[in-house]
Amino acid sequence: MIDTIITLIVGVVGLVIGVIVGCLYRKKVAEKEIGSAEQEATRIINDAIKAGETKKREAILEAKDEIHRSRTEAEREIKERRNETQKLERRLTQKEEALDRKTDALDQKNEELNRKLAQVQKTQESCDQLKNEQIAALERISGLTREEAKDYLVSSIEQEAQHDAAVKLREINQRTKEEAEATARELISIAIQRCAADHVAEATVSVVPLPNDEMKGRIIGREGRNIRTLETLTGVDLIIDDTPEAITLSSFDPVRREVARMALEKLIADGRIHPSRIEEMVEKSKREIDQIIKSEGERAMFETGIHGLHPELVKLLGRLRYRTSYGQNVLLHSIEVAHVAGMLASELGLDPVPARRAGLLHDIGKAVDHEVEGSHVSIGVDLAKKYKENPQIVHAIAAHHGDVEPQTVIACLVQAADAISAARPGARRENLENYIKRLEKLEEIANTTSGVSSSYAIQAGREIRIIVKPDEVSDDKMILLARDIAKHIEEELDYPGQIKINMIRETRAVDYAK
Repeated sequence: MIDTIITLIVGVVGLVIGVIVGCLYRKKVAEKEIGSAEQEATRIINDAIKAGETKKREAILEAKDEIHRSRTEAEREIKERRNETQKLERRLTQKEEALDRKTDALDQKNEELNRKLAQVQKTQESCDQLKNEQIAALERISGLTREEAKDYLVSSIEQEAQHDAAVKLREINQRTKEEAEATARELISIAIQRCAADHVAEATVSVVPLPNDEMKGRIIGREGRNIRTLETLTGVDLIIDDTPEAITLSSFDPVRREVARMALEKLIADGRIHPSRIEEMVEKSKREIDQIIKSEGERAMFETGIHGLHPELVKLLGRLRYRTSYGQNVLLHSIEVAHVAGMLASELGLDPVPARRAGLLHDIGKAVDHEVEGSHVSIGVDLAKKYKENPQIVHAIAAHHGDVEPQTVIACLVQAADAISAARPGARRENLENYIKRLEKLEEIANTTSGVSSSYAIQAGREIRIIVKPDEVSDDKMILLARDIAKHIEEELDYPGQIKINMIRETRAVDYAK
């Protein structure tokens, strides 16, 4: 037991001694490591101090270099700006010197002008004084004041102008009478020539049959609105009389009359007759007339054996179907001239095709002579040139009325064929042509008046129906406009009886419910 205790004590003592020894060893080792760490820290601090000094020196050197470069650049810029400033100063100095010279010159000119102005004023004053003295002397000599003398001169000049105008008017009247007599003699000489033909003058009325007399009332409409709309849209006079089951359409323009006839027939067949339906049918009839015009032009080409005409010339030929000259249908006249010219060319041993072509186109200008300024000859020449016709065809058109001297055989043949077709008995009626020209002139006077939209001569020229633009012509202005047109007609037209000017102003408002 004691041995065990001793052994435990010895073990405990040994353990304590071991622990003490271990602690001493660890302390020594720790002191050694601490010493090494202090040395390493000292070394690192010294290295850092050395590196910082090195960086500091480098930064100082870079800063010095940058400062040197900035100073050099600044000095260079300052030098350049100093040079520019010196240049500007020299230029400003030069400009100031030039301005000083100009100012001196202007001052001299101003002084000279002032001197001249003073001289002019003195001269003006002396002239005014002299003028007043002369006027006073003239008034004293003549016994008239200035105003009395002025009135006397104006009256004398006015009387002299009226006298000269009267003399000139008499000369114009005499010359007009002489020209009218010469024209009448020419027409008489043409009328006595003979030529056989199978068609004569055109009529100026069309008759539309009705299924019953009740239809007349429907065409007239309530308070006459239907017939008024149709007459306004077409410019045709509808004559509803006691003739059973028939209505007569009267107009000097065949195109208008044909449009009205077709529209009326469509309305009768449809049965619905009211203003909007009338407008629709009139527009449809106008489109159909355009198609008929094209077909008539193609038919004329086929009848005369002509090919290769420009499409626009074909349409213009078709329009001649609705054009008359002294009552003679111009398209039928042109076809006849083409045939006669072709036959004459064949008899002379020439190619008949160019002669027929020239004969067919010789009156082509009449298709648009109401729309273009100039005679139908000059208009026809321009159209033929525009659509690349042969020069000999163009020359034949230009020479067919003797406006230019015929230079080719074809031109002579067309001239002769035109005279033959126009001079045959019953071919033309001068009175009808003059009547139509008067109606056309009546519409022209109205259409050239400011504020007029369209116009139609009706009732055989005894009335003209004028539709004005409602945004330009007020109700009050319509009265003055009607008076102006009446005066214009009185000055330019010769006509029997009187002409009624019927002004129409219509406003419409259109909207759509969606």
